[in-house]
Amino acid sequence: MNILALDTCTEMCSAAIVFNGQLFACSELTHRGHSEKILGMLDSVMADAGCTLLDIDVVAFGRGPGSFTGVRVGVGVAQGIAFARNLPVVPVSTMAAVAQIAIDDYSAKRVAVAMDARMGEVYTGHFIENNGLANALDEEQVCPPDRYQPADKDKWFAAGTGWTEYETVLSQNFAGQVTEKQALLPTAAAIAKLAMVMAENGQTIPAEQAVPVYLRDNVAKKKGEQ
Repeated sequence: MNILALDTCTEMCSAAIVFNGQLFACSELTHRGHSEKILGMLDSVMADAGCTLLDIDVVAFGRGPGSFTGVRVGVGVAQGIAFARNLPVVPVSTMAAVAQIAIDDYSAKRVAVAMDARMGEVYTGHFIENNGLANALDEEQVCPPDRYQPADKDKWFAAGTGWTEYETVLSQNFAGQVTEKQALLPTAAAIAKLAMVMAENGQTIPAEQAVPVYLRDNVAKKKGEQ
């Protein structure tokens, strides 16, 4: 199965393809211009892989949470590609992608993800490693950092930008339970890895059913108005 993956939900804009079992990926740290950069990145990884959209079976994308604009860009680009080729899509949590990087690059087994959500809040979730993949232990949520508590009394690998932005309060909440901290960002390569298994298990959807996941109900209002 050949999967094209993209993620524009955070300041890490990235694209990846799994073609004939090989991974090709590129990424760029940027705070703006995701919509202009992502199409070129997709062309780049397909050129590296020596394939075209005609060879793609599934389109995977970071469905959020993340920046309001970034999440919408990713969903829109994924839908455009999928509609053009009548391909199924696989929405993948950006938080699961962060946990997957912790598992792949740092051999983490239990990952406490906290991504900076701006407005004095964090996107949070706990993940455990199972057969090399990140599996959600609880529901993802957005909350003030002082409300993010460990899921149990065991040790956790702390991953995500929230651990840098709110290091003091989160470290107090997880006192004695953090083995390591890394301000990881989601990547299309991690999304592709998770999407491969999801697609093999039949967890694809039609392009028209692809929707962004913001977690925050009203991103337009200021915190005090929510």
